Amino acid sequence: MKAADVMVPNVITVGPDATVHDVAEILLANRISAVPVVAEDGGLIGIISEGDLIRRSETDTERRPSRWLALLIGHREMAADFLKSHARKVVDVMTREVVLATPDTPLREIAALLEKNRIKRVPIVKDGKLVGIVSRANLVQALATARKQVKAATATSDQLIREDVIARLRTQPWAKANRINVIVHDGAVELWGTVQSEAEKQAIRVAVELTPGVRAVTDNLVIDSLTSSSRLIAA
Repeated sequence: MKAADVMVPNVITVGPDATVHDVAEILLANRISAVPVVAEDGGLIGIISEGDLIRRSETDTERRPSRWLALLIGHREMAADFLKSHARKVVDVMTREVVLATPDTPLREIAALLEKNRIKRVPIVKDGKLVGIVSRANLVQALATARKQVKAATATSDQLIREDVIARLRTQPWAKANRINVIVHDGAVELWGTVQSEAEKQAIRVAVELTPGVRAVTDNLVIDSLTSSSRLIAA
């Protein structure tokens, strides 16, 4: 299997001029741990994660080295720490050296990248543009759905089915497509991710069943208890 077979194509992104507070709200609202940073032309220029936000002056968690330690680490490192903890814009806080892969990268290589670099996700880029993202969870999902070796001809058909399913979900205003991942094996669709209600969960299943070529649907979608609780409180 390749990255294109399991990647999440509906990637939530931010621009370099977004604020760190915007990012914090996006991470919490979508229950994700990082977002790619893209330029106006769609080119990937960085990534910002929870790890980039844990040392902040607003929460009184910035590093405060002692005088002797400051002498050891040097002024350059101290300046970098100050920028990380006080800057307001994403461009000043994001990680610029991003580990990348392409849609054709085999999953074994994706796994190696995650392990070697001790990261949780790999952005997928084609012609310099961000087209998806593969996380550790996506690899686990692929493992859970892998039942047998798929022939090349079937794999091609499965890719078309996957694209059709994703496109169908994108057109539905009630579906949070960026929270759903789709994996297809021999016409059988596995759905992973979170939804906001039982009605949305069932509607997504029906929409997928109506997609040409789909012979079976396994619904692994989980209702977001946090969102559901918030709605009950609001009511």
